[in-house]
Amino acid sequence: MMKFILMLFMMMPLVFLNYFWLLQFMWMLMTFFFILMFSFNYMYMYISYFFGVDLISYLMIMLSFWVCSLMILASQKIYYTNFWSRFFMFVVVCLMLSLFLAFASMNLFVFYIFFEVSLIPTLMLIVGWGYQPERLQAGIYMLFYTVFASLPMMIAIFYYYKFNGSLDFNCLKLELNEMVLYLCMNMVFFIKIPLFFVHLWLPKAHVEAPVSGSMILAGVMLKLGGYGLMRMMVVFLGLGLTINYFFIGLSLVGGVMVSLICLRQSDIKSLIAYSSVAHMGLTVSGILTLNFWGMSGALMMMIAHGLCSSGLFCLANLSYERTGSRSLYMNKGMINIIPSLSLWWFLFTSSNMAAPPSLNLMGEIMLINSLLSYEFTSMVAMMLLSFFGAVYSLYLYSFSQHGKIYSGLYAFPAGNFREYLLLLLHWLPLNVLILKGELMCLWL
Repeated sequence: MMKFILMLFMMMPLVFLNYFWLLQFMWMLMTFFFILMFSFNYMYMYISYFFGVDLISYLMIMLSFWVCSLMILASQKIYYTNFWSRFFMFVVVCLMLSLFLAFASMNLFVFYIFFEVSLIPTLMLIVGWGYQPERLQAGIYMLFYTVFASLPMMIAIFYYYKFNGSLDFNCLKLELNEMVLYLCMNMVFFIKIPLFFVHLWLPKAHVEAPVSGSMILAGVMLKLGGYGLMRMMVVFLGLGLTINYFFIGLSLVGGVMVSLICLRQSDIKSLIAYSSVAHMGLTVSGILTLNFWGMSGALMMMIAHGLCSSGLFCLANLSYERTGSRSLYMNKGMINIIPSLSLWWFLFTSSNMAAPPSLNLMGEIMLINSLLSYEFTSMVAMMLLSFFGAVYSLYLYSFSQHGKIYSGLYAFPAGNFREYLLLLLHWLPLNVLILKGELMCLWL
C-alpha cells in the first residue's frame, strides 16, 4: 500500500509543471497496476503500517482511482481556459490521496481522520470551480451537515476504545447496545450516503459543483458513507436487529418520495442528484438488513451507481457546455442535432433504471432478495422504487432527446474523441463487470 501512497505523492511535481494530460495518463497507469493486485479474498492483504486492503477496500480504492482519472479527462475546459488548472490538479491529487488513505486504513480512528480530510478538497472543488454564486451556500451546507455529526462520532470512538482496547477493524469484538452510541457512531455515515431527511446538502452540492465535483461526489464520496456503515455494523449486531427496522423503513419510503421529486425536476443535474438519493436509500436498506445478500448487493450497487451516476453527470455537462443551460426545456430535441450522443444518453439512462446487462440490475436483484427475506411488506416500497426508477430515467431521456429544439440555439460542435472516450470508460466497466459479479460476493 505504501508504494501507491508514494506514487500519489510523486505526482505532485507533474501538478506544478502543468502536465495535465500526463497526470491523467499516469493515473490510468496506476489504476491498471492496482487492478493487477486484485484482492480475491475477504482477508486483509498488502499490509504496511496500518494500511491494507480487503475486498471491499480494494473495490472502493479502484473506483476512486478510476473516477479521479476520468475527472481529469472531463475537465478539459479548465485546462484550455487555464482557470487555475495547476491548483485544480493539486486539489484532485489531494482528494485521491485522502480517499486512498480512508479506504486503505485498517484502524477506525485513522479512517475517521481521512474521512473528514476528504471534505476539504471537495469543498475547494465546489467553491473554486462551481458555476453559480450559490456554490458558497452549497459548500457550507455540505460542510456543516457532515461536521455536525462527526464530532459525536469522534467521542463515540474514544468511548469505544476505552472498553474495547483496540480500534482495528479486525478487533471490533465488543458489541454496543446503547441507542445513543448507535446514533453517534452511524449518523455521520447516514448523512454522507445520504439517508432521507439528511439528504438536502446533496442536490445543492451537485447542482453547484463543476463536472469534476459532481463526478467525485456521486462516484466516490457517497460510498464513504456506505463503506463506514458496512464496517461499523459489526459493533451493533444485537441492537441493529431491533432498531434497523426504523431506518430501513425510512430509507425505502424516502426513496419513493425522492423518486416522485425527480419527476418534478427541470434541472438535469438536480434530477440525477435526486436519483442518487433514491438509489442510495435502497443501498442503506440492504446494509441494515445485516445479511449476506444485503451486504453483497449494497457493495455491487455502490460500484454500479458510482460509474452510472458519474457518467450521467458527464453527459449533463456535455449538454451544458453546448447550450449554456442545464434546463430540460432548453436541452430538447438533441437527437436531431447530436444523434451519437443520444445513444450514450440511452445507454446510461437504461443502466440507471437497472436494465440488463448493467451491474445496477445485479445489485438491485440482490438487494430486493435481502429485503424480502428481512421484511415481506417492504415489497410495496421496492415495487414503487423500481417502477419510478424507470419512470424518471425515461423522463430524463425523452425530455432531453425528443421534442422541439430551442430556437435560441444556432450551432455547436457534435462531440470529440475525448468526450466519447470519457463516456466509454464509464459505460464499459458498468456493463462488463456483471460477467465477474461473483467477485463482489467474496466479502464477508
